[in-house]
Amino acid sequence: MKKQTKGILAFGFLGGLMLTSGVLIAIPGYDEQVDYAAMNDPELTITGTPADNYPDEQRNQFCSSDKIAKSTKFVQEFVIPTECTNPLAITSDYDGNVWFVQTNTGNLAKFDPSTQTFTEFENPTWPDGARSMMWGIDYAPDGSIWFTDETYDSVWKFSTFEEEYERLSYPSEGNSLPQKLRIDGSQIIINDFTGNKLTILDVNPTDTEVNYLSIPSPVDDSVTADFAIDGNDNIWYTNWLYQQGGILVQFNQNDYLDDVTTTGQLYLPLIDYIDGYPLPVQLLTPNGVTFSDDGTLWLADTTSSSFFSFDPSTEQFIQYVTADPILETFGNQTGIVKSPLSRPYWIENDEQGRLVFNAQTANNISVMDPKTQTLVEYHVPSKNPNWADCDSGIEVMENCGVAQIFDFAISGEKIWFTEWVENKIGVVDTSVPLPFDIQLEFDEVTLSPGESTTNYFIISQSENDLVDLISIVSTTHDFLVVESIDSQNIEISASEQAIPGTYKILLGAQTSDIAISKYLTVIIE
Repeated sequence: MKKQTKGILAFGFLGGLMLTSGVLIAIPGYDEQVDYAAMNDPELTITGTPADNYPDEQRNQFCSSDKIAKSTKFVQEFVIPTECTNPLAITSDYDGNVWFVQTNTGNLAKFDPSTQTFTEFENPTWPDGARSMMWGIDYAPDGSIWFTDETYDSVWKFSTFEEEYERLSYPSEGNSLPQKLRIDGSQIIINDFTGNKLTILDVNPTDTEVNYLSIPSPVDDSVTADFAIDGNDNIWYTNWLYQQGGILVQFNQNDYLDDVTTTGQLYLPLIDYIDGYPLPVQLLTPNGVTFSDDGTLWLADTTSSSFFSFDPSTEQFIQYVTADPILETFGNQTGIVKSPLSRPYWIENDEQGRLVFNAQTANNISVMDPKTQTLVEYHVPSKNPNWADCDSGIEVMENCGVAQIFDFAISGEKIWFTEWVENKIGVVDTSVPLPFDIQLEFDEVTLSPGESTTNYFIISQSENDLVDLISIVSTTHDFLVVESIDSQNIEISASEQAIPGTYKILLGAQTSDIAISKYLTVIIE
């Protein structure tokens, strides 16, 4: 057993420093080398459940604060029968079943939406009391499920027919952390978050051995984050140094493989098949990455409340922003939170061409339509107060905190997600009609530095679903200012210091359950 769980380290590294007075993502007071049961530690009540992996004082923090499935008009939750499993990576199969891994048990579990029942499959080779952050999972056409395991530098295969596990060692040197995983034909692509590489495994069943190709990162001592594949089979991913920026990397795997075949050389210089694009200075922690239908690349920034588009043809980045988190997610009972952040984490695209991302500290599952430039942010009702500033020392704020929504899976119009510290999974139903709509007079305005213009901004509510709304106005740069003229008109101003470029302003409204907004494009000439 390794002395420190690397996945917890990655959790902190990926923007996991909560908006509280010093709550760092870690397991304080817990030593994996100590057998607490044997010591008869009075602070560890033996329950015979995975909760025994945590001392009593940490169980509300890691095992769930209320153990109640909650719901809204758009979101439904389900409590996992086994206590304190810490669900993380999640996917779905062709029949609509939902599969997820449990970081506190080493097990894979299935949820059948038609019967609303869970089935948990015991991993017979998993050590008692072991934990591992399992960030990546995917379902293969042959009915197998593959997932990553950072503690033991492993990739696991589970046959859904035989219900058996098989473990493959991940090629690692030094401090590796196999993270996200994607099945692409006979290949399995994995980013090594702390191992400074991208790994491609060839798992063709006709071979007796698993072959692999490791693509070294162009930036030394950087992390290698999530990846996406474009229409030409190029693999795109990011290399970055924490709070220091990095590059967007394009690996032309087809040219590389063609040259390997033509020359007969197995070890061609990989750097010859890599292109790099400097990330904008505002983009510090790009984790999730995906392509939309029009070939635009999208990146989620976990250090901020932003996500970015990148046009490979023009090499232009554009910054987008989410709504501010609602007060209940960060609490601010001590007044320490000056600028609450939503922290977009992973990002994917659905069958309708929309983008989906989990906003970690806003406790949201968000859906953005690039065609209509609209953003819908669905609020997850469960919250754990131990991960936010919910306690002033005099009183504890009710319904406060975050559930640590660390992964999601898209299945038709449903978005399934896990709540790592609430021992629940949940689903967003995007087919449910929205309670109001946002209309703008113009979707795009052009300004010079020092200029301003007006635009109407109307919120249209359904007569059958009237609710109290709080307005949303979010900008990406201080030199863009939005002011209300009256109930329907706003003024957009660019200061004299405005820098030429394309910018996005988010205008909308929200309730306690949902936020609906539209992006206004501002071009500064």
